[in-house]
Amino acid sequence: MKEQNVILVDKLSVRYGNFTAVNSISFYVQRGEVFGFLGPNGSGKTTLIKTLCGLVRPSSGSGSILGLDITKDAEQVRENVGYMSQKFNLYEDLTVEENIDFYAGVYGLKGKYLKRRKDELIALVGIENYLHRQSGKLSGGWKQRLSLICALIHEPAVVFLDEPTAGIDPVARRELWDLLFRFSGQGVTFFVTTHYMDEAERCGRVGYIYYSKLIAYGTPEEIKALPLVSPPDTTRLEVSFSTSTMISSALAFIKNLSYVRDATIFGQSVHVLINKNKKYERFTSDLAEEGFSKATIREITPSLEDAFVALTSEIDKEIRKKQSILNVDDKGITGTLRELDSEQDLIVQTSISPDRKSLSPDRKSISPDKKSLSPDKKPNNTKPL
Repeated sequence: MKEQNVILVDKLSVRYGNFTAVNSISFYVQRGEVFGFLGPNGSGKTTLIKTLCGLVRPSSGSGSILGLDITKDAEQVRENVGYMSQKFNLYEDLTVEENIDFYAGVYGLKGKYLKRRKDELIALVGIENYLHRQSGKLSGGWKQRLSLICALIHEPAVVFLDEPTAGIDPVARRELWDLLFRFSGQGVTFFVTTHYMDEAERCGRVGYIYYSKLIAYGTPEEIKALPLVSPPDTTRLEVSFSTSTMISSALAFIKNLSYVRDATIFGQSVHVLINKNKKYERFTSDLAEEGFSKATIREITPSLEDAFVALTSEIDKEIRKKQSILNVDDKGITGTLRELDSEQDLIVQTSISPDRKSLSPDRKSISPDKKSLSPDKKPNNTKPL
């Protein structure tokens, strides 16, 4: 049976005057999927989340969540999604249980249903021993677990997580991701923004946004297999060194070799992309002559980070090329990127195309709503995400 697409985005754009925050993005996310959304700070990730949650009206294009139009059915969208921010947004002077009860009350949950749902989430997240602790005194990892409970208390089918693991330790990060996969196994769909490549590798599919444009979209393996990432006439190598003091000088030397396309430091090693017609012997000999005879060299496949660096570099090259032809000083990089004719060629073509059915978008350019994603500090009848 074909998987249900619960998030559909078709040529969606958000503009603030002359500034384009999200530029003609199209993608879909399936039921129960953990979808990773990556990009540098300021590239449009949070703006897109706000738009999909019905808090910002798109300037053009369309989108739907669970079949609900994000513009026409914005209130219903907000009732059916959960949201968890990078910054702890709950009430630090309330206890863990009081925070859970407050959010449950805002969503109108009560009686036997509330008790069942609350007990279920508390047990699943493992926060029983902290119910009476003041929330502001929790560690970063436990704060995020509490935030996850509050985002899930009303049983949303779709949950948006905006850099949920930023600033917490590696063990807490892994435990939080284990929880996400347990919930996704129950049919919950997660839209996760992150800067961590190991987290992106865990996702079923990922999208990469750069200066408001979606430049890659597909499974991690599809993106790593792109010709722009691993051109057919190249070989990718990992060069490891016994001491970290050698890496910087080795990188500078490697980058100056005529047959090297790219070189980047990864921990105690350097990832190198070389012309395929150059044999290992030549590269090994050049390193030895420079004093790096003890370096260990092996052929590798690209990592997701390699892929995103390669795609970003290609966009930057196109920008510089355009800047050399046009006088764009008054428009800046975003204005230049909007004029590029070739950036669409960088998007991963997957075997399943997004559903292009019309969602009757409002085509007027409307200034985005400045409403906060966080609930007001006092209980009211407004339902938070």
